[in-house]
Amino acid sequence: MAEAEHLTPSTTAPDTAVPHWHVLDRAQAAAALAVEPESGLDDAEVRRRLAQTGPNALEQAPPTPAWRKVLALLAEPMTIVLLAAAVVSAVVSRELETPIVILVVVVFNAILNLVQESRAESSLRALQDLTVTRATVRRDGEITQVDADGLVPGDVVLLEPGDVVPADGRLIEAAGLEVQESALTGESAPVAKDVAALQDAAASLGDRSDMAYMSTAVTRGRGVMLVTATGMGTEIGRVAGLLDSAGRETTPLQRQIAQLAGFLSAIAGVVIVIVFVLGLLRGVAPADLFLTAVALAVATIPEGLTAVVTFTLAMGAGRLARRGAILKRLSSVETLGSTAHIATDKTGTLTLNQMTARELFAGQRLFEVTGEGYSTDGELRATGEGPAPDVRRALLGMALASEAVLRDGEVVGDPTEGALVVLAAKGGLDVEAARRAWPRVAEIPFDSDRKYMATFHPWAVVRGEAPADPEAAATLAEWAEGLVPGESGGARVFVKGGPDVVLARCVWLDTPTGRIPLDEAQRERLTALTAQIGSRGLRGMAIAQGEVDAGEDLGALGALTPEELAERLGDLTLLALVGIVDPPRPEARDAIAQAHEAGITVHMITGDHVGTAAAIAGDLGIGGEAVSGAVLDELDDAQLAERARGFGVIARVSPEHKIRLVDALRSDGSVVAMTGDGVNDAPALKQADIGIAMGITGTEVSKSAASMILTDDNFATIVAAVREGRGIYDNVVKFVRFQIATSWGFVLIFLIAGAIGLAGGAPFTALQVLWVNIIMDGPPAMALGLDRPDPGVMRRPPRAVGERILTRARIGRIALSAVVMAAAALAVLELAPGPEPTAGAATTAGTLAFTTFVFSQVFNLLNVRSREASVFTRATLTNRALWISLVAIVVLQVAVVQVPALQGFFTTTSLTGGQWLVAAAVASSVLWVEEGRKAVSRLRG
Repeated sequence: MAEAEHLTPSTTAPDTAVPHWHVLDRAQAAAALAVEPESGLDDAEVRRRLAQTGPNALEQAPPTPAWRKVLALLAEPMTIVLLAAAVVSAVVSRELETPIVILVVVVFNAILNLVQESRAESSLRALQDLTVTRATVRRDGEITQVDADGLVPGDVVLLEPGDVVPADGRLIEAAGLEVQESALTGESAPVAKDVAALQDAAASLGDRSDMAYMSTAVTRGRGVMLVTATGMGTEIGRVAGLLDSAGRETTPLQRQIAQLAGFLSAIAGVVIVIVFVLGLLRGVAPADLFLTAVALAVATIPEGLTAVVTFTLAMGAGRLARRGAILKRLSSVETLGSTAHIATDKTGTLTLNQMTARELFAGQRLFEVTGEGYSTDGELRATGEGPAPDVRRALLGMALASEAVLRDGEVVGDPTEGALVVLAAKGGLDVEAARRAWPRVAEIPFDSDRKYMATFHPWAVVRGEAPADPEAAATLAEWAEGLVPGESGGARVFVKGGPDVVLARCVWLDTPTGRIPLDEAQRERLTALTAQIGSRGLRGMAIAQGEVDAGEDLGALGALTPEELAERLGDLTLLALVGIVDPPRPEARDAIAQAHEAGITVHMITGDHVGTAAAIAGDLGIGGEAVSGAVLDELDDAQLAERARGFGVIARVSPEHKIRLVDALRSDGSVVAMTGDGVNDAPALKQADIGIAMGITGTEVSKSAASMILTDDNFATIVAAVREGRGIYDNVVKFVRFQIATSWGFVLIFLIAGAIGLAGGAPFTALQVLWVNIIMDGPPAMALGLDRPDPGVMRRPPRAVGERILTRARIGRIALSAVVMAAAALAVLELAPGPEPTAGAATTAGTLAFTTFVFSQVFNLLNVRSREASVFTRATLTNRALWISLVAIVVLQVAVVQVPALQGFFTTTSLTGGQWLVAAAVASSVLWVEEGRKAVSRLRG
């Protein structure tokens, strides 16, 4: 680790108002923070500062009280309509059945919503508990670990590879330190850090090489920093403040329910007026008319709609949770089902976030490398003819010139180094044994200016003559034999870095028969090969070796500066070129293809270079134009809105670019989903119709801004959520079709009976009307919410913007079913044997008509489960809950008709077995008519 100069604070209290920490040198920063870096703060001072600054955490919105949630639910348009109907019924009626039924539904709806929200909040708290950050600090002269939320300005934090930077800080020591800042800047490549103060006070975050920022990750080297800001005072906290200006809009389903409530309320008003007027013309008492009119008005409103919608959303949320998604709002999954555009982050979402070597050029042959990510399952396959050359020298160089460690399928350290270590392991090298057998005595850490890293190993050790770990060397004897013979030297040097930089230092080329001079023809060939690797979206790396003179004092090498070591590299021999990529998730290709089939446009948003991103997009099947954020800067809002839909890849973007893109895609009313994991994604996540954060790699800010969190960071889960959302909407439509057909059937029966004077204008009693409502709004309606999405749901385009739940086509199907059911009941009422049916009297005709209408609902429940598919398919048998509820309906109806104790209550009389069969046969007409309509529709295509 680089030696730090003795830093003595010049004040006794921290000056946290310093505007530009990156322009202060280390001594000035320590003085401003009133800390001695060699010992750190003492416990008393930490407690004092913590009391002043508060915890090192982002501010969280206070939880919404339960009473506010209840009031919000009661303010829903449909709930208001239902409560109004309950009040009217209670005022004008001497019976309380109707208001009680309505209030039960409202209470059930509120409880279901509150329970599901509580479950979602509990899941989020559990997720947060799993991601508590720990920090290694120097306090009272000792090294200790503390929770990151206990850090204060002035704390001395030690950074190692794999650490998450716990706060903003000024670096005072750095040895080969690199930090992955993609969560903050969107740039996927790690950034090299040093301790030199900058001169430019206006330097951007990405250029502040002497600073480290909260929620970024250390990928290489070691460092020490002085905490300069915590909590909301950090850069992450600043970006989090951008979220305050973005508001939430109602979801498409919420808007649809509100429209439906108004439409059905208008119908209810018309029904009340017509029935009341017809009754008055026939001389019916006003009190009786009020009871019947209110019952019919409630029948025209699907009072179970809000409960069924909530239940259906809750079931979908449960299924998604099992698939790897946590919903913060129930309505989010339905919104995703309406999505026309998905703007998705690349790293970790579309890709594995595991750098993988795909190609290897060594021994003058090209190898294909199989396997994915950090798994060592895979092999090196030589292309061309003839036996594969020996590439052990190149693989050993990769392992020794890297610091990344492979542990249980995960890499600790730099991702690119991880790819090289995995490649060496696939070639058969025991990396850890090699590092023990051939330790390094000095190193030149990677630097953004040098663009290479070099490690020095004693030559005798490398030849296997004096291994540092004889046992490890014994297992690697064949690797020592494979090393290129060289001049007697003091040390062997292994170098890795950018192909252009390493090639410029090479004068030799390794071949199966030994090293040969690297002439211009060979150099041009290798340069062209490097360009080809880049054109395929791969990141090129070169591996080389060199030698140090035998007279060199090896013990003194470790004390030399990187610049002094660089002078001792000498002429290098090129061992290999490697093509590395963050591979696409295997399931992402299929998910994107499914999204395209569903009419959803996928846009890749990334901080990578355009060429790299475009190559990966092509591999994934994402079409469209590939542009950079600079192109967006050249377009005004109108131009961007016109072109945005054609962008497949948007690279090198800033947070402002993402917000502009979301707004452009939404400009025509399309529903846009935005995914991301970084702080720079958070404003756009909240601006989108639905924001989707990553649970594994996502920052706290992105999770707070999102509506849904993916626990597996997998794009395929998003597509599964789209499918679920579409299925949920279909289930809501099924219930609406079913319930309104029942309601309109009642309306037609009463209107026709009143017009022709059948059964005194009131063929069913008010309690019979309410009975049908109760048994049909209960288990059957809920069972519809358990229907799985139709197999063809992802072969349909997204719903048209502003499409109503009751489209003309759906109204036509509802009306057809209502007419058939009303005609069946009226025909039975008119043609059944026995005395003339009269209002309020128990007769065979009235009971038979009542039973026929109930059975019609049973058959219609089967009808509405599919828009076009026949009932006579295996899919009809897939919903067990539905069949249980249907059996329950039949049993209950038999009890109402046949049990003497219930006959007087429901105004029914017993039916014979033949009459029950007649009721079932006549009621089935609604099924046969609908089957005919579906058949015609399928023939028309």
